[in-house]
Amino acid sequence: MRDPNHPPQSIAIAWNPDVPDAKPEALEIEAALRDAGAKQVRAVSLEDESLHRAVQAGEFDVLVAMGGDGTMLRAGHLCGPTQVPVLGINMGRFGFLMEVRRAEWRQFIQPLLNGQYRLEDRMMLRAEHWRGETCLNTWSVLNEVVVCRGKDVRPVRLRACVDGYLLATYVADGLIAATPTGSSAYALAAGGPIMPPELRNILIIPVAPHLSVDRAVILSEGVCVTIHAESRYDTVVSVDGQAPEQVLEGDLIKAFAGEYGVSFIRFQDAGYFYRNLTAYMEQNPTSGIPSR
Repeated sequence: MRDPNHPPQSIAIAWNPDVPDAKPEALEIEAALRDAGAKQVRAVSLEDESLHRAVQAGEFDVLVAMGGDGTMLRAGHLCGPTQVPVLGINMGRFGFLMEVRRAEWRQFIQPLLNGQYRLEDRMMLRAEHWRGETCLNTWSVLNEVVVCRGKDVRPVRLRACVDGYLLATYVADGLIAATPTGSSAYALAAGGPIMPPELRNILIIPVAPHLSVDRAVILSEGVCVTIHAESRYDTVVSVDGQAPEQVLEGDLIKAFAGEYGVSFIRFQDAGYFYRNLTAYMEQNPTSGIPSR
């Protein structure tokens, strides 16, 4: 469903099974939506394979994700290919990607059913891991792809090229290629700039560079970034905080704009992003580990 003026007919409520109280809260939302006149509602764990099949088959107009920012990332990966909009309800401590707080969801039931919201389109990247002529893995990226040191506490040598031309060579803990969404995540912790979420650019920033270029670079949407691993020390690649995969000397990690993005449901005006940003920075929520 791409038209926000078209009320959703079928809604999935997906909870993170690792988040306490997410399931009972999801069942409450399911009952409230039914009472408000929703035609089809289903509450299910985000890890349920039947949910994945239903989303991939286009059976839902909206998916409500309940958890923390990690839950929102997983929901985005699931819903991006079929362009099912995602509404996040924050059950964690951070929830920067989410607009609706746990105590507030009841006031958004009727606006959701009436289609009274806007869609905020977020760019995603496609990342590929190459070894010689073989592509070992591919990912869809909502936040960032990181090539960094593994178990060895040593900086690694990485060479970044843009459309085949050398950008810079880094000796650093790692190198981040981030979306505008990811600019407020790991890239921000590494000292990068904050980008408005609906931009379509790629952000490159090193992590703890040693006698290397230490500036972030913002690239246009159409480029392909290639990260060459040139270190004999243990090196890994990780996408959106997922389990790392080993990278050998000579391997390539490519990142470029994906063929699809993900849409977040927003009830507030676009200025909510800056209001949330200021509030979260003042609260310093990263002093604890955010729920996923």
